[in-house]
Amino acid sequence: MQRTKLLIVDDLRENLQALSKIIEQDDREIYSALSGNEALALLLEHDFALAILDVMMPDMNGFELAELMRGAEKTRHIPIVFVSAGGKELNYAFKGYETGAVDFLHKPLDIAAVKSKVNVFVSLHQQRVKVKQQVEALEQSQQELHATQLELQRALKMRDDFMSLVAHELRTPLNTLHLETQVRRLRLQRDGTTAFTPDYLHAMVERDSRQIQSMIRLINDMVDVSRATTGTLSIRTGTVNLAQLVTRIVGDFSQQAQVAGCCLVLDAIPDVVGNWDEFRVEQILVNLITNGLRYGGGKPIRIGFSLTDGYVDIHVQDQGAGIPETEQQRIFEKFERLGNNHVKEGLGMGLYIARQLAEAHGGNLSVGNTPGAGACFTLRLPLAVEQEIKNYSAR
Repeated sequence: MQRTKLLIVDDLRENLQALSKIIEQDDREIYSALSGNEALALLLEHDFALAILDVMMPDMNGFELAELMRGAEKTRHIPIVFVSAGGKELNYAFKGYETGAVDFLHKPLDIAAVKSKVNVFVSLHQQRVKVKQQVEALEQSQQELHATQLELQRALKMRDDFMSLVAHELRTPLNTLHLETQVRRLRLQRDGTTAFTPDYLHAMVERDSRQIQSMIRLINDMVDVSRATTGTLSIRTGTVNLAQLVTRIVGDFSQQAQVAGCCLVLDAIPDVVGNWDEFRVEQILVNLITNGLRYGGGKPIRIGFSLTDGYVDIHVQDQGAGIPETEQQRIFEKFERLGNNHVKEGLGMGLYIARQLAEAHGGNLSVGNTPGAGACFTLRLPLAVEQEIKNYSAR
């Protein structure tokens, strides 16, 4: 418990010692001053619950000190009790009350009365402190409640936006499949099975497969977000040849890049074999390349590499508008996407999942801007991951 501070001012040291002895208690801290100037210095430094001032002092008497205290913001609310050796007929008490005193004591002091009065002022001060603390705690609680309400509103909006996006993303491939099914039914009714040539069947299967894969990726992303949030996201490591993995991924994207009107530029791949989860690393790189195709403005996307202290860095550089510095961390959060004048597609889960997977490997995923050259995502992976199966709890 914080001790209550009391101030005694008297020009005689023996008076200070005697009064201190009367009012001292374990929950109190008593300060003494031999002059008005000493008292003012202490008043500026400490928060006192009570000031007991001797009336008759050289240089600055108790009344003058009281007037100075009442004129300062920090000290005007401190209760003042005057002590005087003069008789009651001098009318000091009246003057003391005029200068803001709350009580007046005459020497010789009545020890019981002094103790009782000081106890009252100490108790009042402690109650004021307690009430102030309760008010501050209430204000803090209100601020926290307001912050929680804002966060809840944000979460609800995020949920609503997310559900709307999920419905949109699922509706697109489902609508395509639905329309394709109607067309096939009409052709069957009109021409029978003869309308379905081998080339037509092959194209039909390919289209259906793309739409189904699109929905599967969406569902898998939702599952991964849930696992990352609950700490059940896992990786299963094995020996992975980086050159073979990246070459295959770039090859798989050749047609998609052509449709987007750009090309993938692959730098020389270092001869690196790592201990990673091949499926998860592919998931990260697919996300980064897809991101580059989406935001790169149809310009070439370069994939480069560097080796540093037991890590391999894979850089995916686009030539789009780049990412504002204020948004470079936000885009790695759940369901966050670039807004403003940028393309606004996807559910905002890919980069969040990608970073969790990178960190699950003991690595990292970061982003930076190259002036005039768009955004560059860097996937850093250690050349070895200690555990064969590693559960990772998202931060």
